[in-house]
Amino acid sequence: MKPTRRTVLIAGAAAALLPAAPALAAARPKSAARPKAAATAPYASYWYPDSLPSGSPGAGITWRSLKSWSADGDPDLAFNAASVPLAARFTPSPANTTARTGQARIQSLVSFGPTSGNPSQGSATADYYAPTHWSYLDELVFWGGSSGEGLILAPNAPVVDAAHRHGVPVLGNIFLPPTAYGGQLRWTRDLVQKDSSGRYPLAAQLVAVAAAYGFDGWFVNAETGGGNTALGAAMLAFVTELKALAASEGQRVTWYDAMTVNGTVSWQGALNSQNQAFFQASDDMFVDFRWSASTLASSGTRAGQLGRTRYELWAGVDVESGGSGTSVNWDAIVPANKAHITSIGFYRPEWTRNHLPDGQRVPGDFHAADDRFWTGRSLDPARPDPSDPWRAPAVSVADRSTVSSMPFASVFNTGHGLRWYEDGAVTSDTAWNHLGLQDRLPSRQWIVRTTGQRPAVSFDFADAWRGGSSVLVAGEPDRPTVLDLYATRLPIGAGTVVELTHRTDAGRVNVELAVATAEPGSAGATPPYTYLPVEPDSTWRTSTVRLTGLSGTVHALGVRLTAPDGGLVRWRLGGLAVRDTVAAPAAPADLRITAASGGDLRFAWGTAHGPVRHYELHRLLPDGTRRFLGGTCQCAYFVSGLQPAPGETAARFELRSVGELYNASTPVTVTHPW
Repeated sequence: MKPTRRTVLIAGAAAALLPAAPALAAARPKSAARPKAAATAPYASYWYPDSLPSGSPGAGITWRSLKSWSADGDPDLAFNAASVPLAARFTPSPANTTARTGQARIQSLVSFGPTSGNPSQGSATADYYAPTHWSYLDELVFWGGSSGEGLILAPNAPVVDAAHRHGVPVLGNIFLPPTAYGGQLRWTRDLVQKDSSGRYPLAAQLVAVAAAYGFDGWFVNAETGGGNTALGAAMLAFVTELKALAASEGQRVTWYDAMTVNGTVSWQGALNSQNQAFFQASDDMFVDFRWSASTLASSGTRAGQLGRTRYELWAGVDVESGGSGTSVNWDAIVPANKAHITSIGFYRPEWTRNHLPDGQRVPGDFHAADDRFWTGRSLDPARPDPSDPWRAPAVSVADRSTVSSMPFASVFNTGHGLRWYEDGAVTSDTAWNHLGLQDRLPSRQWIVRTTGQRPAVSFDFADAWRGGSSVLVAGEPDRPTVLDLYATRLPIGAGTVVELTHRTDAGRVNVELAVATAEPGSAGATPPYTYLPVEPDSTWRTSTVRLTGLSGTVHALGVRLTAPDGGLVRWRLGGLAVRDTVAAPAAPADLRITAASGGDLRFAWGTAHGPVRHYELHRLLPDGTRRFLGGTCQCAYFVSGLQPAPGETAARFELRSVGELYNASTPVTVTHPW
């Protein structure tokens, strides 16, 4: 497999999610003693198994040994440990007649940034791979590693938190590179070393790291050549122990088809006698790109003979250079007219971002390419284009959803943006990314049901109600148009309401909330919606709709738009919430500054009691202006480059908990002397 390509990220503090702020607390802010420790930026963690390279690391690179790691001695653990649990998913009636349930699954190997210098909590740029089509994904691998930086990568918290909200497990990566890319066989031997009791200490370390960091297991990719049968046997015993330890913690292990049982590296492109033992010792296996229709067919048969499912084999599809223009023998993996042969393993689908010109990558262009990749040329999962040579995942794989409990809310925040909004107003003009702040997003982007002209639907970054984006519907609809939003399993109670925050930018639009209390009668059919009127407005408006006369469970939510005057229509959806009651989140505790270097500060605090979506940090300036510094799901945050305001002797900061409905707690405060 190819080595990771080092991309450049712009360092800086991530922007925060911006809720309606409660009145300021009357109490004087707590003064913080000036920390003695220097405030350094936290980055995603990476290690060598044990021994380090000779010489000195390059600028910005820290060489670390996994064998010597401990949670207690990890200075950045609070910044890197994910906090969102893996959500349960359900499968609604498929959006089209070709999408299957219980057959092919999809894995993605994604490099979100460089091995070293990958910010723990986002950065000050919108140029970031912010996936939104989680509903088709079954496993995400935090791909990376290089011989000059480190070989074992732990996913950063924002990636894990976003994936977990959508029910997708995330694996760290173990990359033992080919010798052509600097791989050294001693690192493989380091990984599989035994202790005096005959155990594999690094297997235990890997499981401990995943448990401490809150991700779901490891992708093992041993590609360093020169091994022998003894090394192959040691690797098999190591993987067997890793899998047993991982299973006890609810973690997973995926094996990559490279090293064979005789210790040599020989990519098979199949499940066969050369790698079968590794497959049996793992949860699943990524089949190298050298597969053919016959080798995948035989691999599926062999998996069944071993008592395993063929869908535990990911057939590698390299899309790093071609993306949705890649030529693939789809009938060898997901044939249209018979059972799927194996699952799909995408290598580097962040092509949808990387193919755009450097310095000209804007979120809208990225999401347009990403929609094309995941839903196909029609851009509508309900009506795939059969002539499209790119068989998008939505064509073959049924989507899933995690929206099954209340309260549920979304402001359609994709996890990056060109500026930041609060209640429809720009509160920061700084570009940003932070996937941990991403909402649970619509699982079917974008199903539009109409007998007339189809308007375009997209995430739009020119305006938003909160965060960095809203859903924009634009076009000349000449018939009523229904936009499917969420497949849900939400119980309806006596007090259940749906809140819709929306705005009409152009034309005149009649708006109705679409609510279905049952599944459609067949795959691809329209949910049996009931339409409830919503008052339109030319400014941002939050409409509260009672589900009067409905009972049971909400299975689908959408909107129906009608343009009575015809012509151009532009309508925005900025927020959606389903709730029975509203409970204010508890405030965090013990806000403090733990390290400072000029205007670079590290903050820490105690977890708020009760459910919290994330935390927000603000600075209160002498003139009373509140500046939003950042948001995070963790209980630690780093900010950089702060400067004293004129006449200011101490900076004042406020921290709030933010609930699922984006309501905020009372603030806790701290000051920092300049």
